[in-house]
Amino acid sequence: MIADPNAQPHDGGRAPRPAAERGPTVLRIALGGQLRKLRESCNITREAAGDAIRGSHAKISRLELGRTGFKERDIRDLLTLYGVTDPAEREAFLDLARRANEPGWWHRYSDLLPQWFGTYLGLEQAASKIRTYEAHLVPGLLQTPDYARAVLALGSDNADTDRRVAVRRRRQDILRRTDPPIVWAVIDEAALHRPVGGSRVHLEQIEHLIEYSDLPNVTVQVLPYSAGEHAAAGSSFSILRFAEAELPDVVYLEHLTSALYLERSQDLALYRSVMDRLSVQAMAPDKSREWLKDFATRL
Repeated sequence: MIADPNAQPHDGGRAPRPAAERGPTVLRIALGGQLRKLRESCNITREAAGDAIRGSHAKISRLELGRTGFKERDIRDLLTLYGVTDPAEREAFLDLARRANEPGWWHRYSDLLPQWFGTYLGLEQAASKIRTYEAHLVPGLLQTPDYARAVLALGSDNADTDRRVAVRRRRQDILRRTDPPIVWAVIDEAALHRPVGGSRVHLEQIEHLIEYSDLPNVTVQVLPYSAGEHAAAGSSFSILRFAEAELPDVVYLEHLTSALYLERSQDLALYRSVMDRLSVQAMAPDKSREWLKDFATRL
């Protein structure tokens, strides 16, 4: 029977996270992964599967990676090809596909957001752990509205800025939901010295970091100048992990006009190693909090 990502094994009474909090992206990834396992267990190539749904091997690849929505006809044809004939099992797949096709909250802002960033929002919404290194700015999940406005105003008009700030504030809701992700942020000292938005906004942002570093699910570390050279070499990135064993970690690298999503085992190993080394080079969380408090008094 298909495994529903919203269902979790009994573990001392812990309730599963509601689907509304998880968003459709994780459902697409999980469903795509299970379709891939079915195809591989039948020794069917992507090309043959693509032919069965009047598509290409590239379309099968996108479906199996959860990069696109699912057409019910395609799911039915693939299940038939893979020998899934039990009506209840077929309906379970189809029900999951319907839920995976439901739009996330960010779709109302689709006129503002490039598709590659919409994908990231879905992954961020579904992640159970987010590790991030920021070389130039405070991470988006930890920005104040005024700091975010100052950053976003550089690339959009005033009307767009208001809505872009609203997106960023909505993203931050995950930090205080009933089952929030663990967020571990390493921030370069250079980013903290940059007075984005002016002195008042700068001070409020530092105080905001101090406040959020007290949350049980948020860890903030400052990478000081005194650490010298480090493995990230100025390249900001995030690593997202999911509670479901079948969902691989994802490394997210954002550029001005695009983003990269890395899932290959060798890439994941490299970035995990870099993040681990950054965490060692950075000040410990308690010392980072003291550094931030002292820094705030000098602003």
